[in-house]
Amino acid sequence: MADNVASLFRGTAAHSPSMAALARESDGVGPIDFCIPCNPYFPTPGMFDELAGRLREIITYYPSSADTITAELCALLQLPPSCVAMGNGSTELITWIDHLLVRESLAIPVPTFGRWTDQPMETGKRVDMFPLMESNGFALDPAQYIEFIRARGTRVAVICNPNNPDGGFLTRRALVNFMDQLQDLDLIVIDESFLEFADAESDPSVVEEAVLRPNVIVLRSLGKNFGLHGIRFGYLVANPALAGKVRSMLPKWNLNSFAETVVFMLKEHGQEYMESLHMVRRDRLDMARQLSALPGLTVYPSQGNFLFVRLPVGAEGTVVRDRLLSEHRILVRECGNKIGSSSRFLRLVVRPETDVRRLVSGMEQVLYGSRRGAAVPELGTGTSYSSGTAAVDRLISETNGVGMPLAAQAAAMPSLPPAQTWPGPAPAQAPTGMPGLAPAPAAAMMPPQQQPAARMPAPAPQQQPMPAVAQMPGVAQMPGVAQMQPAAQMMPQAPQMSPVAQMAQMAQTAQAQAQAQRQQAPIPAVAQAPSPAAQAQARSMQPPPQPPAMPAMSPAPAAGLGQTGMPGLRNRGLTAAQVRGRTEPEPAPAPQPTGWPAAGAMYNQVS
Repeated sequence: MADNVASLFRGTAAHSPSMAALARESDGVGPIDFCIPCNPYFPTPGMFDELAGRLREIITYYPSSADTITAELCALLQLPPSCVAMGNGSTELITWIDHLLVRESLAIPVPTFGRWTDQPMETGKRVDMFPLMESNGFALDPAQYIEFIRARGTRVAVICNPNNPDGGFLTRRALVNFMDQLQDLDLIVIDESFLEFADAESDPSVVEEAVLRPNVIVLRSLGKNFGLHGIRFGYLVANPALAGKVRSMLPKWNLNSFAETVVFMLKEHGQEYMESLHMVRRDRLDMARQLSALPGLTVYPSQGNFLFVRLPVGAEGTVVRDRLLSEHRILVRECGNKIGSSSRFLRLVVRPETDVRRLVSGMEQVLYGSRRGAAVPELGTGTSYSSGTAAVDRLISETNGVGMPLAAQAAAMPSLPPAQTWPGPAPAQAPTGMPGLAPAPAAAMMPPQQQPAARMPAPAPQQQPMPAVAQMPGVAQMPGVAQMQPAAQMMPQAPQMSPVAQMAQMAQTAQAQAQAQRQQAPIPAVAQAPSPAAQAQARSMQPPPQPPAMPAMSPAPAAGLGQTGMPGLRNRGLTAAQVRGRTEPEPAPAPQPTGWPAAGAMYNQVS
């Protein structure tokens, strides 16, 4: 089963295989589904019984026309039928929006629903993708998005609210301001497919704005709200001219009999539907709490019926997905094939507490089980970070995230007899500002003229003279330097030298220059500590040495991103934002979000 299931995932592009395909490969028994964003509480068991009792009638006869089904839905939602177009799923409407209303270019924040990026590219349009930064929790800044649209000259702008897969949310006021500032665009689409699950506001929809504005479409999905993806029905709301243009292109019977039956059942089950939304929001809070307790797992705030999580450093999303499915019969959405995401991220659909306990138990076993089979590697074994890009993954695995092959590091740092330390009291340790380095000796314990700057620069070092290793107080205590040989015993220069070897070579050059200028006896080797009088004379005769140039290191991760919650796994590899090419400075450290949005007024609608 495992090999067949893995091949199903490899055969998909931006989506997961269907539940029917997975069931065929697993003896007809499907897994617990944390992948497909459904409403587990609606339709109710009684509604399913009614549908089952009418199955023969439903599949035997033609449905009513799309206009008849649309009129019933509009009566339920209190919308004018002239402003609504119903499609065979929201994807059919996205297709016609692209064909009819997108002329040359479309802007969309990524990661997001795959059809918003794939559909325009399939018809030759330019897709301007605005990256949502991991360092900012994948939150969309509307002002920066507007600047991006203006700079690119994009003619159509799309926002998914809440966004899929991260569940990011914008308030109604922010969206209205966004539409006000882009009134000159050909079209603005607000995709509200998951908005029914939001509780940050009591009335977050901009449907009323779409009815009045000349260039706005709001997209809704009944399948996502009702947990009935197989029926395929969605609708859009716009001014009569825009809605009519799309509606005129749709087939007369583009909606099936299942869709008609459910739409006409809704008016009798409004209370059950509102209760189902209440339970999904409750489960979302509880599920986020349980997942947040897993070491190294990051859970992002969501207003959808799903949670976006980042796996611990070293965990590969495809491995976690395949093992959860083959060993625990749990299906999750690995997001490595989503543009703007990577294989280190999963989208997990909100489910009842019983299912969540099984998910958490399975993830504990896969991530932190026996060391031989755990997805998270042993502490100190490096990282298998996956960016979703093969070339970047190879670079990270070959260099351990610091830009130098591991083999070259090992060849340049053989095991050698330890050198003596600088005479004097043992220096106290102070925190270091460089990622990946152990604490260096405190500056207060060094001679005044040799105190380094408070924070070493990250860019590549300039070649400049520096004192010999024997003259650098505290060098012997630094990791990787305590076992250096004297310069005369260094190995021949390799094609690619390690940072420690570079420091030794520079020290040798500086020592030779100092000897030629002062014409005095060479400084004793580290293994033969000079007397205090000789030390004082040497310090008085030589110029103040410059602080040693440190090799360039990979930038420190943004606040909260390098904290995995697992000892020893900090500052390994790159963040997804850095892999995607982030160039702006990392933000100042900010406190991690400690809670989730409070329940909105829609909860009060449930008696």
